[in-house]
Amino acid sequence: MEAYISKVEHYSKVFNKINKRYNSISILRILSVFFCLFMLFYYIKTNETLFIVFAFLSFVGFLFLMRIHSKLSFDRELTKAVLKINQDEISYLRREKLSFENGIEFNDFHHPYAYDLDIFGEHSLFQNLNRTATFIGKKTLAHKLLNLFSNETILENQEAVNELKTKIDWRQDFESLAIVSTDSKKSYDSLIHWISFKNNSLPKVLVALSIILPVLFFGFVIAYFITLKTILLSYVTYIFIANLIVLGRSIKRIQSEIAQADNIDKTIKFYSLLVEKIETEKFESKKLIELQQQLISKNATASSHLKQLSELFSRMDTISNFVTATLFNGSFLFNLHVLRALLKWKEDYSHELEKWINIIGEFETLNSLANLSYNNPDFVFPKINSEYKIGFENLSHPLLNPASRVGNDTHFYPQSFMILTGSNMSGKSTFLRSLGINMVLGGIGSVVCASKANIHPLPVLVSMRLSDSLADSESYFFAEIKRLKQIMDALEEGPAFVLLDEILRGTNSDDKRNGTIEVVKKVIAKKAIGAIATHDIEVCLTTNEYPDVLTNQCFEVEIQNNELHFDYKLRKGICQNRSATFLMQKMGVI
Repeated sequence: MEAYISKVEHYSKVFNKINKRYNSISILRILSVFFCLFMLFYYIKTNETLFIVFAFLSFVGFLFLMRIHSKLSFDRELTKAVLKINQDEISYLRREKLSFENGIEFNDFHHPYAYDLDIFGEHSLFQNLNRTATFIGKKTLAHKLLNLFSNETILENQEAVNELKTKIDWRQDFESLAIVSTDSKKSYDSLIHWISFKNNSLPKVLVALSIILPVLFFGFVIAYFITLKTILLSYVTYIFIANLIVLGRSIKRIQSEIAQADNIDKTIKFYSLLVEKIETEKFESKKLIELQQQLISKNATASSHLKQLSELFSRMDTISNFVTATLFNGSFLFNLHVLRALLKWKEDYSHELEKWINIIGEFETLNSLANLSYNNPDFVFPKINSEYKIGFENLSHPLLNPASRVGNDTHFYPQSFMILTGSNMSGKSTFLRSLGINMVLGGIGSVVCASKANIHPLPVLVSMRLSDSLADSESYFFAEIKRLKQIMDALEEGPAFVLLDEILRGTNSDDKRNGTIEVVKKVIAKKAIGAIATHDIEVCLTTNEYPDVLTNQCFEVEIQNNELHFDYKLRKGICQNRSATFLMQKMGVI
């Protein structure tokens, strides 16, 4: 946290300095305008050449101040963004507030673990991890959290995250650029729509006219100034009208090309700045170098191509200004030439554009994982194996308060499946979620909340927290049966990490007990690794039939000074204590 506090102090000073210069330049701009008008007034009044010279110089000064003002405005926004980044991190570490988007739009109730493990939504894993600011960044992070990657990819991600962890200045500069871009799903979709909208090339006749008519126009203009023959002005007028007619024939084509492309030039410009930030940094890890190398196309950088595209869209905006469009197109068919350049750019680079944008999303995601590692130096990268061995030392839930969370050691070898017992509030569900969340994090190349970890990355299958679906006319019990069927079907494709919490709650006790035992037998027959939480002691007796596969673990509760005491420590064996009767007696229920 000290690093963030130091950065807040530094950037607060930088922001105040920039803000003073910004305000000073704003005042000078206004004064230069007034001075220019004042000089023009005296020139008209006195006809003195000196006044028009001063007016011209003040106008040039105004343009110069405009450039400085624009740069200061951009620097001010960047500084404000990086200042907020550090303030948000301080608030986050102090557990005061979560200022990050929660990704609820990516939630999928049918996903094997997204809803059960609180991957998205308020106070979710996504919200705690998320340090993305573009739509593609959020989308990429969500995709990673919902999928399992190969061991090779996981190890490459670990190396990349470990490198980015140390590049805090670069990460924050990158994030501040993304924040200032104010990117959104709408702007992203507009760009993807433009890529997917395939156009035929312009007719050859139209291309020929776009060259011949402007040449004739300027040829006659030059001839007029040389010869001063008035007839040439008539020819210039006819060609001016002919240019506008040609443009009129092309206007629908131009409008279709820029449809849904409002402010797309600004979006692409910021994409180019983000890409340039990647291109100019020196990386050492394999994945980051490979991503960087993908930003070279036709012996030029992706950022230069994107800047060119941004400029083309910016020029095309002139079509909406009647005066400018008439003047520019009547003289040399400006927008038709921009259209040709746009179509040429699309032909050359449209197949690369989505890849370049995805690389931005990849870096934002890796930056988010690096930030998790930076904020939690006690978290570790798990060792990756292919021997179906899963074990953690001092395992806990990464979202719990580090001052109060309790870690536990657990191993899924030689026995691969755990039957977990314990009274309500003893920590069973939190422990299951800790297992699930850390398997998800380990499966994407992130650090995990443990002091030591060794995992075989597996698909995570969970049945912990289902809800009645009134929209689907579906009861809780039927939804749970469907989830169990989904788990069994997934296990047909190969081993997985399975977490079950008090299944079959919607039926009678005998049916629940017998059904739970059969589910346990079936999942271990399919080589599943994982745990099931239950209150049924008879389910625990199943370990007698499968001592090489099943193990009993529990969370105990003690009564101390007439109060329940939970230590949240995992123990071997079956839970012996009962807390429900004690609580009901204490509260006068019975």
